[in-house]
Amino acid sequence: MWEQVPALLGVVVGAASSYVATNIVERNRWRRGRAERWDAKRLEAYASYANILKQQLSIAQRMGAARGFPHAADPLDLDAGLAQLAENEARRAADWESVLLIGDAETIGAARKWHEAVWNVELYARGLKDDHAGWTRAVQQVSRARDAFYALARRDLDIAGPPPPSGNWPRAWQQEGGPT
Repeated sequence: MWEQVPALLGVVVGAASSYVATNIVERNRWRRGRAERWDAKRLEAYASYANILKQQLSIAQRMGAARGFPHAADPLDLDAGLAQLAENEARRAADWESVLLIGDAETIGAARKWHEAVWNVELYARGLKDDHAGWTRAVQQVSRARDAFYALARRDLDIAGPPPPSGNWPRAWQQEGGPT
């Protein structure tokens, strides 16, 4: 009987090692799958939020065109624009909750600065501010805030490579005396 103890001990050690190794592999697979699902959710939340902010800015810029602000095109009826801004703001607020829930702190901060910059442009679109130089600065701030958001969102999503080219506004071709 004592001759079988080493073999029995080998079976027990082998089974325990197999159990531990399988458990580690499965736990790592589960964590990897969970991380991939959260990455997909963050990408969806960030993209949805960015799209609604871009729509909101577009409406505000079109309203700005109707008010005669520089570098803005395709004027939008102010009453129609106000209704669209209200509708988009409701969607933005809903999408914001997803960003708050699953975004990282720095990306959330950048998203907040971006939507606050868009709100500033909306003040001009609504007629609450009216200086042309301020309008240009406000829209330039939106471009900078957007760039910062995209850089941090890409980092949070572990997207390799440099961020997209800057969205500096107004473009050179829009400025007086710029290239034609």
